[in-house]
Amino acid sequence: MGAASRRLPVFDRRRAGVLLHPTALAGERGAFGAAGRAFIDWLSSAGFSVWQVLPLGPVTESRSPYWTRSDFALDAQFIDRTETADPQQQRGAFNAFREGNEHWLEDYALFVALSEDCGGAAWWDWPAPLRHRERAALESACQRLAPRLEQLRTEQWHAARQLAALREYAQQRAVRLFGDLPFYVAPDSATAWAHQEQLQLTATGKPALLAGVPPDYFSPDGQLWGYPLYDWKQAQRDHFAFWRVRLRVQLELFDVLRIDHFRGLVDYWAVPPDAANARNGAWHAAPGRALLETLRRDCPDLPLVAEDLGDITAAVETLRREFALPGMRVLQFAFDGSPGNPHLPHHIGRDAVVYTGTHDNDTTLGWYRGLDDAARQRVDFLLRSDLVPMPEALLRAVLASSASLAVIPIQDLLGLGSEARFNRPGTTADNWRWKLWHGALDDGLASWCRKLNQAYGRDTHISS
Repeated sequence: MGAASRRLPVFDRRRAGVLLHPTALAGERGAFGAAGRAFIDWLSSAGFSVWQVLPLGPVTESRSPYWTRSDFALDAQFIDRTETADPQQQRGAFNAFREGNEHWLEDYALFVALSEDCGGAAWWDWPAPLRHRERAALESACQRLAPRLEQLRTEQWHAARQLAALREYAQQRAVRLFGDLPFYVAPDSATAWAHQEQLQLTATGKPALLAGVPPDYFSPDGQLWGYPLYDWKQAQRDHFAFWRVRLRVQLELFDVLRIDHFRGLVDYWAVPPDAANARNGAWHAAPGRALLETLRRDCPDLPLVAEDLGDITAAVETLRREFALPGMRVLQFAFDGSPGNPHLPHHIGRDAVVYTGTHDNDTTLGWYRGLDDAARQRVDFLLRSDLVPMPEALLRAVLASSASLAVIPIQDLLGLGSEARFNRPGTTADNWRWKLWHGALDDGLASWCRKLNQAYGRDTHISS
């Protein structure tokens, strides 16, 4: 990627952040330019010091940032085309980028070009020499597709330069960038094609088993995600080389990184590839402790957040605590009537990132309106939301909690209902499409947010 900025500490004091994926920024220009800088300026003026985003890789037609064509590349839609540099005039910088990122850049460019050349067919349906990455076939393809490969390399250079500049801009304004690392890689991706030995695949390259989670109270059929599973024995044989590079590349972009589906580091649910749902799977152990020990040797501060939502076992909690990784708490999950619910505000400790809701939840106003009478009465009694309207009551509870970092989705700051929901898990239509409108983030909203952040000791921009 671009030249790495030094990582700034995130959990050194009480902070507040905003969850906003860059695709939702208003405007026609890409989010890595003026639009991103304007949002950082607004965050700073509102007393926020963290900007949390979802994965930034190139997406497919689904638009899901968790189903990307590469774990290392950036989505070209984020490039501000009015601010791009000329690679011919900066040939030295462009060549340095190519050399520094050759380990993923060439595979990514060739994968995209071959996918286009093969009519969009999945890589396991390509001709066998390309599918198996035979040297002669790849060299021939590189010569034949050279102009397109150079275009794709240049796009990645523009994206990396602009994101590096945006991160520097954020750091100058004491704003940290909080990234997101999907646990699994998409099956039809440059990552899977280039690292077939890291995955449990059939001889043709299709997933031998599928990732997911078993049935629970909320999902009677479980969740079948469709990702291929890792070959953890191979990962241990090569001392987790793939994961080490994966983490290093991401930490060149962000100050802190969330690991999605953290429980998969302890054990993972494996489902037959022809299954209609996730019911008939089995648990298998994963070498999470050995992996985290290796990653910590490379990066002693290990700036990771564990996504530990859902059915979490004692072993998962033990692993998280052993490596001093903050977990996640979501207040929308708190009001099931159980006094021991870990998401209740008074149970949340300092070693957590607390949210009103995540990108997978309804907005807080939509969630509140959808509660049954009993649940709404519990919320009103605990939060006094009969006196303070939603979503403000939940915002105040998040900010007042003991968690080091409180993160609020932008839709909740704007008081929006279900029409602004970003994603509905288990569905494929109309997700990841919501956008801010021009003028939504005005000075009045910034002033109100700053007063809240100051009141709850989370405004780090106050002069000492």
